[in-house]
Amino acid sequence: MDYKKLGFKCGIEIHQQLETHKLFCSCPSLVNDEHPNDIKIIRKLRPSAGETGEIDKAALHEMKKGKYFVYEAASTSACLVEFDEEPPHKVNEDALDTALIVAKLINADIVDEIQFMRKTVIDGSNTSGFQRTALVATNGYIETSLGKVGIPVLCLEEEAAKKIKKDEKSVTYRLDRLGVALLEIATDPDIQNPEHAKEVAGKIGMILRSTERVKRGLGTIRQDVNISIKSGARVEIKGFQDLKSIPKIIENEIVRQKEIIKKGKKIVSEVRKAESDFSTSFLRPMPGAARMYPETDVPIIPITAEMLTRIEIPELITEKAVALEKKYGISDVLASEIIKLGIDFGHYVGVFKKVKPNQIAEILVNIPKDIKSRLKHDSDKLKQEDFEEVLGYLNDGKIGKAAVIEVLVEKIKGNKVNLAKYEGVDDKKLEIEIKKIIVSKKGLSVGAYMGMIMGKFRGKVDGKKVMEILKKEVK
Repeated sequence: MDYKKLGFKCGIEIHQQLETHKLFCSCPSLVNDEHPNDIKIIRKLRPSAGETGEIDKAALHEMKKGKYFVYEAASTSACLVEFDEEPPHKVNEDALDTALIVAKLINADIVDEIQFMRKTVIDGSNTSGFQRTALVATNGYIETSLGKVGIPVLCLEEEAAKKIKKDEKSVTYRLDRLGVALLEIATDPDIQNPEHAKEVAGKIGMILRSTERVKRGLGTIRQDVNISIKSGARVEIKGFQDLKSIPKIIENEIVRQKEIIKKGKKIVSEVRKAESDFSTSFLRPMPGAARMYPETDVPIIPITAEMLTRIEIPELITEKAVALEKKYGISDVLASEIIKLGIDFGHYVGVFKKVKPNQIAEILVNIPKDIKSRLKHDSDKLKQEDFEEVLGYLNDGKIGKAAVIEVLVEKIKGNKVNLAKYEGVDDKKLEIEIKKIIVSKKGLSVGAYMGMIMGKFRGKVDGKKVMEILKKEVK
């Protein structure tokens, strides 16, 4: 598909939860509180006019549904601020510092003072009927394989409540997530194709993780994609589950828009939802500037020299991975995974000196994946001491490389490791046994012999060594 000829325009908005207490109170950002039903509140919401004097059409759309909202809350994760019964407290300085760090990492210009605004939201996800949001920095950019991608705005805002259930008359929300500190990063429409969109989202995600101040896990980061083509209109797509789905959903949305234009119809500017089958469905009209007005309960925050000097700019994950790759001679892929997983690789290399760094990396990164995907065992149960135990056996020559995966599976099952079971076979004996198998089962392929030998000496021989002997013996 010729995206340039299509007049393809695409930008991404990233929403990332921060690992700190809530933005305008001292309640912890639990997100999934174990005690959600201490308090229950029922409300109806209505829209307010924004700075333009008009009511936002997206807010009107929600109001016309005539629904009421039920809010479940627990005293362990919500207070009068979340109930909209008390003004917001002083802004979370840790969250503000994180926003300033990210602004530096995306090469953005930090504003002179921060003014929080109220963004009208009456779908029930905010008890007040609005979301507090503030512009922190402008005119940023990131470098990508297809050139610079501009980042015009970085905002600090509060997370919405979590939807639990809905019916024809009501929607039920939980307030443990409401008020969690959130960064919003929006790019310019500089993205050139669907794969580039995935790259940009991944790069921004990497920058955010590099701060070590953001939440990790499902639902802690969200991507919204804005798309348009020639003769069309901007459509915002929400609800991407992962980076891998971004290109396919964008491709399908372009096809949908092309078909509408081909029929002589007009593309409607709207917000759509990303579906699991990579299609999109209508959510609501596109919101506009009419929903914004100043937040009078939060003082304006001047950005001082003292605030900027107290923050420390971290090394990016990509830079850490390159340093690890060079120092230990491991692959760039393994180095990146080690950094992402937060593994203290230097510790393992220092303790298990007889095991090659690349082999240690394979054991820590790839073998758990293999256990989960191929052997269907829960490798997440493995602890640091389990890896240290198996590396110790390998370092002391008590097991061979092929036995590592077998021993780790035993650890997952909670079994005591019987080292005698994995005692290695020396090269001379291995060669004799391989010759015997070839004589007894003549005419088979190298692959067939390989399977038989590895099955017989399960966990006791190195597959690479077996293959070397087979290539020499099988004519």
